Amino acid sequence: MFVRSLSDVEKTEYFVEWGAGTSHRLLTERDGFGYTICHTVVRAGTESLLQYRNHLEACYCIVGYGEVEDSEGNIYSIRPGDMYALDRHDLHYLRGGKDTDLVLVSVFNPPLNGTERHKLDSASGSAY
Repeated sequence: MFVRSLSDVEKTEYFVEWGAGTSHRLLTERDGFGYTICHTVVRAGTESLLQYRNHLEACYCIVGYGEVEDSEGNIYSIRPGDMYALDRHDLHYLRGGKDTDLVLVSVFNPPLNGTERHKLDSASGSAY
C-alpha cells in the first residue's frame, strides 16, 4: 500500500502544465495498476481540442463547471457529480467554465507514463 498526495506530485515531473490547466498524475504506468488516475484542472475560459488515440478516458467532475463537445457538435454541460467517458478515442473540445475552473478526476486506460503534455496548437487536436 502507498499514499500519494497532490503536494507530493507537485514536487515531481508528474505535475504537468498541459496548456489549459494542470494535471497531477497521481497513479501512472510505473505503479503497475494498469490505469492512470489524475487530478485535472481545466482553467476557466479555456477551450482545448483533444483526442486520446492510445487511451480511453473517463472523467468525474468534483468542482466547478465546464463542457465537453463531441465531433458531431453535441455539447454536454459538466458540473459536480457528472461523469463523461471517451470510449471511442473521441475527438472533443474540453472547456473550462466561463468564470470558474473545471476540476476533474480523470482515469486513463492503458496508463499514462505520466509526463505526456498536450500540444494545443494542432488544428487536428492534441493527441497522445
